[in-house]
Amino acid sequence: MMQSKSSAAAVGGVLVLLLSAPLVLSPGLLNAAVQVLVAALFASAYNLLCGQAGMLSFGHAAYFGIGAFATMHAMKAVGGAGLLPTPLLPLAGAAAGLVIGAAAGWFATKRSGTYFAMITLAIAELLHALAPHLKGWFGGEAGVSGMRMPAWGFSFGSTMQMYYLTLSWVLAGLALLYFFTRTPVGRLALGLRENAHRLAFLGYDVHRVSVLVFTVSAMFSGIAGGLLAVNNEAVNYVLFDAHVSASAVLNAYIGGVKVFFGPVLGAGVMTFFGYAVSDLTQSWLLYQGILFVLVMMFMPDGLAGLLVRWWEWQSRLGLRSVLPVSLAGLAAALLLGGGTVFLVELLQRLFSQDYRAAAGVGQAIVLFGLRWLPREAVTWLAPTAALAAGLAIGVMALRQARLLTEANTDAPSSTEVPLQGARSTV
Repeated sequence: MMQSKSSAAAVGGVLVLLLSAPLVLSPGLLNAAVQVLVAALFASAYNLLCGQAGMLSFGHAAYFGIGAFATMHAMKAVGGAGLLPTPLLPLAGAAAGLVIGAAAGWFATKRSGTYFAMITLAIAELLHALAPHLKGWFGGEAGVSGMRMPAWGFSFGSTMQMYYLTLSWVLAGLALLYFFTRTPVGRLALGLRENAHRLAFLGYDVHRVSVLVFTVSAMFSGIAGGLLAVNNEAVNYVLFDAHVSASAVLNAYIGGVKVFFGPVLGAGVMTFFGYAVSDLTQSWLLYQGILFVLVMMFMPDGLAGLLVRWWEWQSRLGLRSVLPVSLAGLAAALLLGGGTVFLVELLQRLFSQDYRAAAGVGQAIVLFGLRWLPREAVTWLAPTAALAAGLAIGVMALRQARLLTEANTDAPSSTEVPLQGARSTV
C-alpha cells in the first residue's frame, strides 16, 4: 500500500513538473522538451516489443518514419487544410504504423532471436534505401513539408501550444500502453519473453500474439513519428536511418526495459544530454556509448531499476542509514565521470589536426577554464587522481552498503530448528 502511494505521488509530482514546464523554460528548451516527449513515447512503444515481449528489434525507425510521413501527407491534404484537424493529425501516423507494422510483423515474427532482429533491421534499411527514389511519397532529398492549420480555437503557432499538444498525446499514449500491459494479451507478451515454447504447449497461437504485440508497438511508434512531423512541419527520409532505431534501443535499455517508465527516463536523460553536450564537445557520442556499456555491465536493469532498488533499500533500512553510503556512491560517480571526461577531452584535443597544425605538441590546452600543458606531470596526474579516488570511494561505498544490508537482514534465531513441512522463519 505504501509503495503504491509513493508511486502515485511520484507520478503526480512529475505531472506537475510537466504541466508547469512552459512557465519556467525558454522557447529553445521548451522545443527540446517536445523532442524529449516524442522520444519518450517512441522508446516506450519500442519497449512494449523488446522489454515486455522480449523481441529485440533493430529497425523500429521504419514505423516511426512511416508515421511521420503519413501525418505530413495528412497535413498537406485537402489543399493544405488538412485531412484532420491539427490535434488529431497523429491519428494518421497511428493508422500508417498499424498497417505497415502488421504487414512487417507478420513476416518478421516468423523467426525469433537474431533472425528476427536482422529481419527488422533489413525492413528499415529497405525503406531507407527506397525512400530517396519514391519522391511522390517521401519527397526525395528535400523531404516533405507542410504547415499546421488553426483548429479548435488554437493557432498552434507557438511552442507552448505545441508542447501541450504533444504532452497530451504522450500522456494518453503512455496510459494506453500501460493499460495494454495489464490486459491478458499484455500478460501473454510476458510469456513470449520468458518461454514461447511453453506458451505454445499451453495451446496459444504464438505467432498471432507476436504479430499483435508487434502491431501495437508499431502503431504507437507511428504516433510518435506523427507528433514529430506536426512539431517540425517537415520530415525527411533520414528518419529511417539506423541511428533512429539505435536511439530507441539506447533510450530503452539505459532507462531500464523491466520498468514501465524506464524508457521514459532514458529518453529524457539521453535527449537532454544530446542537447546539452553536443554543442560543447565533439566526443558526446563517445560518452553516450560509454554510458550504455556501463549500464549494460553494471546496471542491467537501467537507471530506473537502480532508482527502484535504492528506494526499496532506503525504505527497508531508513534514509538516515543509507544516506552517507548513497552520497559516497554519488561522489565516486562524479569523480569517475569527471576523470573520464578530462582524459577524453584532453586526448581529443591533443590528437586533433587543428592542435598539431597550430603550434605542435607543446601548446597549452584550454580545458575547464584552465590551461594545461601536455608535457607537465600535473596535466596527467589530475585525471588519474580523480579516477583513483573515485574508484577507491566507490569500492568503499559498495562494501559499506553490503555490510549495512547484511547487518539489517533478519536472520533465523539459533534456537529455531527448521523442520520439514514447517513454515520458514526467514
